[in-house]
Amino acid sequence: METSDGTAANHETPTFGNPDLPAEGEINTLGNLQTTAMTGPQNAVIESQFPNQIDAPATDISTQAFFWSSFNISPRRVQKGGWARELTKQDFAIQEEIAGVNMHLEPGGIRELHWHQTAEWAVMTRGKCRVTTLSRAGLPSVEDVEEGDLWFFPAGTPHSLQGLGPEGAEFVLAFDDGNQSESNTLLLTDWFAHTPPEVLAKNFGVAQEVFTDIPLHNLWIFPGEEPGDLAADQDAAGVSWGASEPVIFRLSRSQPRHQNSGGSIQIADSTTFPLSNTVAAALVTVEPGSMRELHWHPNADEWQYYLRGSARMTVFNTGPHANTTDFRPGDVGVVKKNYGHYIENTGDDVLQFLEVFRAPTYEEISLANWLSHVPPQLVSAHLNIDPSVLATFPRGTQGITPLR
Repeated sequence: METSDGTAANHETPTFGNPDLPAEGEINTLGNLQTTAMTGPQNAVIESQFPNQIDAPATDISTQAFFWSSFNISPRRVQKGGWARELTKQDFAIQEEIAGVNMHLEPGGIRELHWHQTAEWAVMTRGKCRVTTLSRAGLPSVEDVEEGDLWFFPAGTPHSLQGLGPEGAEFVLAFDDGNQSESNTLLLTDWFAHTPPEVLAKNFGVAQEVFTDIPLHNLWIFPGEEPGDLAADQDAAGVSWGASEPVIFRLSRSQPRHQNSGGSIQIADSTTFPLSNTVAAALVTVEPGSMRELHWHPNADEWQYYLRGSARMTVFNTGPHANTTDFRPGDVGVVKKNYGHYIENTGDDVLQFLEVFRAPTYEEISLANWLSHVPPQLVSAHLNIDPSVLATFPRGTQGITPLR
């Protein structure tokens, strides 16, 4: 018997769940090891991290832009006081809307006073950090942040970061432009070094000799004494409570948008954190055996940072294209706007990751929610599933699939 395209049908090949004949992947081989043999040069360590690249689900089809990268393969720039590593569009072509930085500051370590041409969103992943800013209205802020807290600085907001004891600070930055590099910022020391001394003297009303020993090269990250009492620093900086918008949001302490036995989703966007009007984010926690439901985002690309656990994700695109890959802590994923996807917890530990969007609000469309608001007979006509069975499908957006 032949298929509609004239090729011989293989009745021994199971096609359950796969619309393609012949199916793609190792399902075609019927256990023939010669077909799947990989005898050329191989990197077994890398292969072990990507089981769904080596043996893709039978439902994968064709190829698309690679949507995996990792801070684990990014060079670290290390200086006394801390280090940073980054992923920009130059490193990860699909990453057009967001650039990412992973940074560590030792206790007392200082990321020097600077500002950016883009907005900076960040979340603390380890330790504690003291953050100073000056708003566009000229109002100062000095705050301490810890794991699970985030900050947002609109473009042009001057700021500094300093690690606190006992372990310093580690955090992830997301800039709302994929080309932004942490090594290309507007630094205080650079400006002083490249301004004529007589101009500095006139600006600050002091003698030129005051500037004899200023650094001639930027500091970027450098060691310092660990900050003292927060209230004392706030008083010294002239902080006036209630006078400016807060730049800090306690994401991990916020009320989840979605929560059930399978996990939770906590949101920070302009509706919950008004200052963050160009970047929205979600902290997603998925229990073993559960998954981030099938969905898509209509207003922005999704930039992901994996904090804990192990995951696999399939991205569905026009064409059709569908590809599956695996993620672990320190990895970064990108899903383009409107592409369908899920994220499944593939391990025995809790999976936790961040979703970051260059958009003022968090938006998603759940596949289950959509189908629950279409007449059942119409869905049945598409999927050949009895309406009585469709009635058992979830109604509404779950966010995370509950454990069953």
